Amino acid sequence: MKGDLTINPSTVVQLATIAKAVPQVRSCVVRELISPDGNEHLPIVLTTTDIRTPKVEQILANDTAQINWWIESTKDQFRLTGKVSIVPEPGSWPPHSGGNAALPGGFNWETKRVQVFDSLSDHTRASWCRPTPGSPMKGGYEEADKWPKSVPTTSGATNEEEKKLVEEALGNFALVLIEPTFVDWVQMGVVPNRRTFFTRGDDGSWIETIVVP
Repeated sequence: MKGDLTINPSTVVQLATIAKAVPQVRSCVVRELISPDGNEHLPIVLTTTDIRTPKVEQILANDTAQINWWIESTKDQFRLTGKVSIVPEPGSWPPHSGGNAALPGGFNWETKRVQVFDSLSDHTRASWCRPTPGSPMKGGYEEADKWPKSVPTTSGATNEEEKKLVEEALGNFALVLIEPTFVDWVQMGVVPNRRTFFTRGDDGSWIETIVVP
């Protein structure tokens, strides 16, 4: 998957994390599925976030999360449980958490982070120049009129103001990587419905178990 996928409802998933024993769920856009050469059976789900959002702190405290992914066109539901990693700007807080066994240690995550950033729309990139998500808007909704409306790509800035916007947005921009260890697949498009569990072993193999829907 490439480009800004926000217009495709099949790329919107619900990501659940834990904060002080309370489940926290929100919708996220899947930007890409990474299937490394030689490890195609170990895909990594890539989405993005603002490094200042609460979900980052939650993931650093508990790097196990779950995704609920509904595919309307086929009536399939996937619930993916796995380990989560955060890839921020190099040298910034928080440090890269977790790890991805499916990828070689030399994989350049900063190159991938910039590539994903540049693939988004100008308007979407501008969202990383807003004040801290969840902070009060003392001026009401009209305060948003002062926020940047567009931010160019990392190579598209033509003046100092645009360069500062790119630097600010990219500094707040982070990748969120989910490496599934358990998949619950429900097929609602067939009658009777079908449900299958896939459990990942320590060696990277998957164990398939057919269960009652």
